[in-house]
Amino acid sequence: MLRALLLNGLLALVGLPALAAAADGSFTVVAVGDIVTCDGLKPVLASAYAETAALVKPTDALVLTLGDSTYPVGALKEFNNCFKPTWGAFKDRIRPAPGNHEYMTPGAAGYYDYFADLAGPDRRGYYSFDYGGWHFISLNSNIDVSPQSPQYQWLLQDLARSKQTLCTIAYWHHPLFSSGLHGNNPQMAPFYAAVQKAGVDIILNGHDHIYERFGPQTAEAVANPTGGVREFVIGTGGAPTYPFRLIKPNSEVRNNNSHGVVRFNLAPGRYSWRYEAIAGSSFSDTGSGQCHL
Repeated sequence: MLRALLLNGLLALVGLPALAAAADGSFTVVAVGDIVTCDGLKPVLASAYAETAALVKPTDALVLTLGDSTYPVGALKEFNNCFKPTWGAFKDRIRPAPGNHEYMTPGAAGYYDYFADLAGPDRRGYYSFDYGGWHFISLNSNIDVSPQSPQYQWLLQDLARSKQTLCTIAYWHHPLFSSGLHGNNPQMAPFYAAVQKAGVDIILNGHDHIYERFGPQTAEAVANPTGGVREFVIGTGGAPTYPFRLIKPNSEVRNNNSHGVVRFNLAPGRYSWRYEAIAGSSFSDTGSGQCHL
């Protein structure tokens, strides 16, 4: 108990919410992208995005938003008028990543103005943090993602510092692999390869408005059950869903007819997941895995 009190005090000092951990050291994290469609001035409280917001529990320690938090252009008025009354109810627990629709407002100004320090330093859109024995890396797939970019060099340094002892989740908007309408985003291959080589356990993406889970694999789409990284595409936060196109190798589970979130239960050395749909959908997906430690 003393350890938990000290840890919660440290988390408060660095701006993270207190650790909501179970007796076994586990805690829950919700992840989803492609959320709020805000064409009007007020939130639509009967909308899919309001229903997905209602899935977030007070006991969830963190909420990872995977880009395109608001549509159509990520303007500040969209965040204030529609996101804030729904998903903004737990803003202090959100650790966001930007999407391409945020950048339809120059410099993603609405996104950075709304999330402020929660979006990381210097409006660059990438940052990392530790929580509950896990390391989290939020990346920006909307800017330069070449191996020569400052972001890529920062990522290598961050992985070198963190991955020796901690289970790790990396998340960004554009998936390297997706069977949805947008399909693969090959520009993200260097980042996928870097985190896979470092032993990152989970990659989370949005962009395609589908749910898809891939088996552990390399950046070359080679299945690797022991050394690969497991990718989830979770673009089901409330925006209209997309059709599937060509089914990609190592795709294990897919769904495009429900909105929902994925709740991860994270514990020392292991994790499990559950896709939770809004009312009216029976789709679910569950599983578990071990960290690459």
